[in-house]
Amino acid sequence: MSASGGTKAIVAAFAANLGIALTKFIAWAFSGSSSMLAEGVHSLADSGNQLLLMLGGRRAKRAADKEHPFGYGRERYVYAFVVSIILFSVGGVFSVYEGFEKLAHPHPLENWWLPLAVLAIAIGLESFSLRTAVHESRPHKLGMTWPQFIRRAKAPELPVVLLEDVAALTGLVFALFGVGLTIITGNGVFDAVGTLLIGTLLILVAIVLGIETKSLLVGEGASDADLAAIEAAILDGDDVERIIHMKTLYLGPDEMMVGAKLAVAGEHRLADVAIAIDNVERRIRAAVPAARVIYIEPDVWIDPNERHPATDTIILKGID
Repeated sequence: MSASGGTKAIVAAFAANLGIALTKFIAWAFSGSSSMLAEGVHSLADSGNQLLLMLGGRRAKRAADKEHPFGYGRERYVYAFVVSIILFSVGGVFSVYEGFEKLAHPHPLENWWLPLAVLAIAIGLESFSLRTAVHESRPHKLGMTWPQFIRRAKAPELPVVLLEDVAALTGLVFALFGVGLTIITGNGVFDAVGTLLIGTLLILVAIVLGIETKSLLVGEGASDADLAAIEAAILDGDDVERIIHMKTLYLGPDEMMVGAKLAVAGEHRLADVAIAIDNVERRIRAAVPAARVIYIEPDVWIDPNERHPATDTIILKGID
């Protein structure tokens, strides 16, 4: 994922959420709607989340040093995980608490038109934010469905913004449901139900986001498509006989490490093996640009099923 694409989506989401939070708090102050309060806290939490994502992106750009020889790329995952915790606690748990409080002490809304006007404005701004995130994400989908993109994307920013925007729009629909029915019936219970729905939604989204970012923090390898491309690049030539074994690991959203043990002909000189390794590294980087850290171990392939008929010892292929 390009840094500019992720940043553009984050900035659009931050601007939209900050404006929405302000209008929602104003509507809550004048109407007493708990749905508006829950949505205001939700938007305020989302605004803070965008700042955390931008901070994580900046800190991840620090150069590698002695203490962190592979760099700081995974800081983006750390901040995305913090976002999921904030969304769960500040957004979801608070909204559920506020909903139960309103159920225990329901009251009709004042200035009923104000929450409706704010919800209409909020839906427009959130739609703009979601449209920006979708537009920035399309070049990186590569034929995947949206759930697959959220599950498999190695850069956390766009999936986080997408999930937050979808949750925000769905929450606004819940708020519209609660406020609308409260206005029609005069029963504040519907406003409380809308608040509970918002809180439950935020908790579910936070759990999904937390699971995905935890997987990235623990360490994910290359996708099936990238693995196939790396394997094809390694074997695209007569300098390597086979791949004995290979492992990959994302050091950050834009940097992958590849470690492989490759079988080369036993009669090759050391200089020939060194040239072969250099050629393999060039082919891997050309096929998968994210593969920036590559470690190749040359070896001689030992076929455990091929034994000398006289001595019953394993034959080293390529060695007389």
